[in-house]
Amino acid sequence: MEYGKINASILIVDDEPDFLRLLGRIVRLELPECEVLFAESANKALELLNIHDVDVACLDIKMPDMDGFELLSYIRDHYPLITVIMITAYGCIEVAVRAIKEGAYDFITKPLEQDVFILTLRKAIERAKLLRENLRLRESVKHYEVFQNIVGSSPAMRKVFDSIRMVAPTDVTVLIRGESGTGKELVARAIHELSDRRSGPFVPVNCPAVPEHILESELFGYKKGAFTHAVHNRKGLFQEAQGGTIFLDEIGDIPMNIQTKLLRVLQEKEIKPLGDAHTIKVDVRVIASTNQDLERKIAEGSFREDLFYRLNVVPIFVPSLRDRREDIPLLVEHFLKKYSDKFKKFVRQISPELMRWLMNQEWKGNVRELENTIMRGVLFAQGEELLLKDLGASVEGRTIERSFELFPDFSKNFENSGDMELSYKDAKEKNLKEFHERFFGRLLSITNGNISQAARLCGLERQALQYILKRYGIQIEQYKRSEQNHGGTIRN
Repeated sequence: MEYGKINASILIVDDEPDFLRLLGRIVRLELPECEVLFAESANKALELLNIHDVDVACLDIKMPDMDGFELLSYIRDHYPLITVIMITAYGCIEVAVRAIKEGAYDFITKPLEQDVFILTLRKAIERAKLLRENLRLRESVKHYEVFQNIVGSSPAMRKVFDSIRMVAPTDVTVLIRGESGTGKELVARAIHELSDRRSGPFVPVNCPAVPEHILESELFGYKKGAFTHAVHNRKGLFQEAQGGTIFLDEIGDIPMNIQTKLLRVLQEKEIKPLGDAHTIKVDVRVIASTNQDLERKIAEGSFREDLFYRLNVVPIFVPSLRDRREDIPLLVEHFLKKYSDKFKKFVRQISPELMRWLMNQEWKGNVRELENTIMRGVLFAQGEELLLKDLGASVEGRTIERSFELFPDFSKNFENSGDMELSYKDAKEKNLKEFHERFFGRLLSITNGNISQAARLCGLERQALQYILKRYGIQIEQYKRSEQNHGGTIRN
């Protein structure tokens, strides 16, 4: 969208010359940095589209040769990056709903209010920019790299990949460092899969998840009679990993007495099961990980310095997601495909607004949090495009599409709805009830029946929302049950 000083190219199509001149004056006055093209017919518009890169098109609906809806359909099929605003003198909700449903970004009526027109145009230009940025990001996805199930093309991740390739063929001990959720176990698995031990077992041990009093017997095994409930001999995880790799996840959490015994394994390549008088030789590669500052723990006396140096023969640092934001589009595409396939849903792309939102998050939970977010969005998505609302995300400036699709579908059902047989008051009340049921039903589905969160999303006070739910008889229990069914929660 860079045309020297021009921020965007706008095409205005209307068969009224006076109206075109009026819009031209308004746009040149309010948006002097934009290029403006005029067409008095749809055919003339098609000619201009062939020779100009247009970002936003404003289309009159009533035109003699090809009407605005036909032109909208053609633009959608041939110029999907153009954002379309429909204009008509025959404003009614049926036409507005049809315009939005057929792909228009917005809908405005004549006579135009200048401020409303310019505000709508500015939003459309911003959307066009996002569409082009999204396309650029999607194009970059074509060149992304999946290395041993690890997604990334950033310099930081390429360094990690290089370290994995370098260290895998050796048998040295590796300490993988990084925040929770960065994918340390994937790195450990990649080292194992690329090593000569890949035909042997890979045994992961989540050290903090094993109670301290049984960690020793889990790691090294025990002999019958070693303690009260030891009714038979049992192999430990080191013996289970014989000929392969043992991955000690979050090793910074293990107690000092286990640290001492681990040091012996690393030094002597042998273990001693509980209750056994003899040692057993083991042929196991040790890979460990931590999200803690082990140097600080050494200084505090809670981690053995000699064990640290035994583990830290080759360190690999896995960067946080915020330190490799350029990988977010790649990861999003990867998880979108993964969970669309898993849930058998046809979600093909991410909306530009959502991609921008994802790029700007802090992601304290790193890749794991991003994956969970996309999984949840795919689960709740109702179309081919994953939208902000599918994540239950809070965003200012809710778009007109979100509002219109919650209205009853007048364009299809109005004639047969029976509304014309009702009084104005009854017809209005019936449709208001339907709107509120759809609107708040959708919100409560997103928030799993959480009224406070639903109120925040729609900009109401909690008490006001409770009053509306009571008035229209909307029961929140059915939406609370959906949380149990889906087995997930929506992030506040």
